[in-house]
Amino acid sequence: MKIGVLKETAAGEGRVSATPETIKKFIALGAAVAVEKGAGAGASIDDDAFAAAGATVGARADVIADADILLGVQGPTPASLKGAKAGAWLCAGLNPFGERGRVDDYAKAGVEALAMEFMPRITRAQSMDILSSQSNLAGYKAVLDAAAEYGRAFPMMMTAAGTISAARLFVMGVGVAGLQAIATGRRLGAQVSATDVRSATKEQIESLGAKAIFVEDVKGIEGEGSGGYATEMSDEYKAAQAALVSSHIAKQDIVITTALIPGRPAPRLISDAQIATMRPGSVIVDLAVEAGGNVEGAVAGEVVERHGVKIVGHRNVPGRLAADASALFARNLYNFLSAFWDKDQGRPVLDEEIGNAVRITQGGKVVNERLLG
Repeated sequence: MKIGVLKETAAGEGRVSATPETIKKFIALGAAVAVEKGAGAGASIDDDAFAAAGATVGARADVIADADILLGVQGPTPASLKGAKAGAWLCAGLNPFGERGRVDDYAKAGVEALAMEFMPRITRAQSMDILSSQSNLAGYKAVLDAAAEYGRAFPMMMTAAGTISAARLFVMGVGVAGLQAIATGRRLGAQVSATDVRSATKEQIESLGAKAIFVEDVKGIEGEGSGGYATEMSDEYKAAQAALVSSHIAKQDIVITTALIPGRPAPRLISDAQIATMRPGSVIVDLAVEAGGNVEGAVAGEVVERHGVKIVGHRNVPGRLAADASALFARNLYNFLSAFWDKDQGRPVLDEEIGNAVRITQGGKVVNERLLG
C-alpha cells in the first residue's frame, strides 16, 4: 500500500495534506509514503523532515506511480495525475459543485475521487471533517484580519488621557467559523453580537458571552437543513431579518460574515445601502467571498472600500495559517483512512454510510447522488 502526498499547485496555497506526524502513523499501519519534493514548503515543513519521518521524497511522477492513495488539500488538475493507476483513491477537498467539469475528468481518468468536504456531519466523523477544522481557523483569522484593517483598538481602555470604547463586532452566520470568530473577538476585548437563521445557535452564541440578535416575530422557521447546514429562508423571514440587521449593523464597527449553503451561491446578507449606514473606518470581512460573497461589492482576493468602509475578501483564509491548517487537515485525512484500515487487506475499506457520502467517482463514472440530482 503506497500513499502519495502531492504538492499543491493552486495559486497561494501553502497547505500540505500530510505532516511528519501523520506520515509516521501511516507507516505504523504498514503503508509506504512518498512525498512530492517541496510539498511542505508553504507550511514550514522541509523535505528533510518528511524523510526523517520515513517517507521517500521525489518528483511528482515518482510519487504518483503505483500509488494506491493520493492525498491533496485542493483537488489537482486531472492532467497533473497522469500516470496514476486505475482505481487509485484521490482524497482531498475537491470542490465538486464548483469544479463539476473536473469531477467528470477524474471519472474519465479512472480515479476514485473522495471529496473530503462531503464528509457527513455525524458524531463518528467529526475528527475527519475538513470543513470544521479549516473553518475554525478561518473564523479566528477573520478577526485578526479585521483587527489589522481597523484603525482603532478592540478592547475598552481606561487611561489617564481618557477612555477608549470597545469595538463593536457583529458575526453573521454561527457555524464553526462564526463561533470561533465570536470567541476570538471576545478574547480581544470587543463587544460581540451575532445572528444566524438557525434558532438552535442562540444558546451557543450566549454561552460564549455574546449578544444574540434574532428575529422573534416570525414563527416556524428553524433554518436548519440536513447535517446542520443552513437552508434558504422564506421571503417573510428574509424581510424580517433584513430589517433587524439593518438597524443593528449601522451601530457596528466590524462585521464578519460566514454564511454558506452547500451547492448554492452564498446568500447576500449585506447590501450596499446597509454598508452606507456604517461609520467610516468600519470593517467587513466576507468569509464567503469565494462562493459569491455575503456582502455586496466584496471582491475575492482584494480589500476594497465602499462608503468609507473596508470590505476584506481574502481567498483561502485557512491557508493564511498554513502550518496549523496543514496539521489539522493532515490529521483529518489520517483519522479518515485509519478508521477504515483493514489489517488483513493492508488498506482502508470504506463502509456505506461514509464511503457513499464522500465517493464522487468510481469505475469511470460519477456516482455521488449529490452530483447526479
